[in-house]
Amino acid sequence: MTTTAQTPSVVDAPPVLEVKDLCVTFQTETGSVSAVDHVNISLAPGEIVGIVGESGCGKSVTSMSLAGLLPRSARIDGSVRLQGQELVGAKPSALRAARGRDIAYIFQEPMSSLNPVLTVGRQVAEVLQVHERLSRKEVQERTVELLELVGIPSPRERVKHYPHQLSGGMRQRVMIAMAVACSPKVLIADEPTTALDVTVQAGILDVLRGLRDRFGTSILIITHDLGVIADIADRVVVMYAGRVVEQAGLHELFERPQHHYTAGLLSASPTPGRHAGTHRLQEIPGLVPVLSRQPDACTFAERCPAASERCSSKAPPLEPIGVGGGPLQPHEHLTACWHPRGDQPRQSPEAPR
Repeated sequence: MTTTAQTPSVVDAPPVLEVKDLCVTFQTETGSVSAVDHVNISLAPGEIVGIVGESGCGKSVTSMSLAGLLPRSARIDGSVRLQGQELVGAKPSALRAARGRDIAYIFQEPMSSLNPVLTVGRQVAEVLQVHERLSRKEVQERTVELLELVGIPSPRERVKHYPHQLSGGMRQRVMIAMAVACSPKVLIADEPTTALDVTVQAGILDVLRGLRDRFGTSILIITHDLGVIADIADRVVVMYAGRVVEQAGLHELFERPQHHYTAGLLSASPTPGRHAGTHRLQEIPGLVPVLSRQPDACTFAERCPAASERCSSKAPPLEPIGVGGGPLQPHEHLTACWHPRGDQPRQSPEAPR
């Protein structure tokens, strides 16, 4: 399994995307639901950051809020700055101009995201027509180039095809072509390999890696698949119940998880190469808390083997391991836990090589 090392240039560069104290709440019939609670994330130029966590932990809501894709019922507070431009509270016209040109989004389900009555070529071309001043012929040629860039064979023929005529992997590549048509600075990929077999999945990750290497695109990848994260990410952000509970470089997080939830996720993940029946996956006991009743405490306390009375009475801050206070640095190992694991060995799965 290949991994991407985080270089000093990535770490030291100013962030292209900076998220501070992001909160997203929804008003429902039963009251207010806090889907995202004071999330802080940064993304350096050319960096690939993975956001992981169980279903319902707030990954997709976080990513969609960055691109202004949430419904009007969502209340968004905090700050999202893209190359210095504030997106929270920006006018709809400013958001439309930024989407596709500066920040692009790859959705989970390409079959439901693509228009079934339009050819894939026309759908890719539409992005270029909206954001680029190109002639009709230039748009056509650029559309073919984009399909070729993402690894679609016979692109001049494929531009005439409809989504149902393509495989799942090809449809996902079309979605990527649409997202990178205008060479955005930030690409958000929400579960880009869901429901794809491992061979096609590897191909999609290669495409994303190639875009980063060729254009310097920063990528935020959202997934519950730790194998995907191990294959492509420089840095990992772990979310639980709408909050960031741990953040670290890829190898550091896999080898020395500090939050007990992160350790639980890693232990619950199958490890390639282990003989079936010789190793039992370790499930995380208990249930995810109800988001409409977010306590001022550690949200993982009821499921944590190391929880104390303090965990149930006050929420731990996200801070560097063994250090209190001071500004947070994106390359540091951060955790929100009153009782971090320290140097406890992790049993499974093995850290990526």
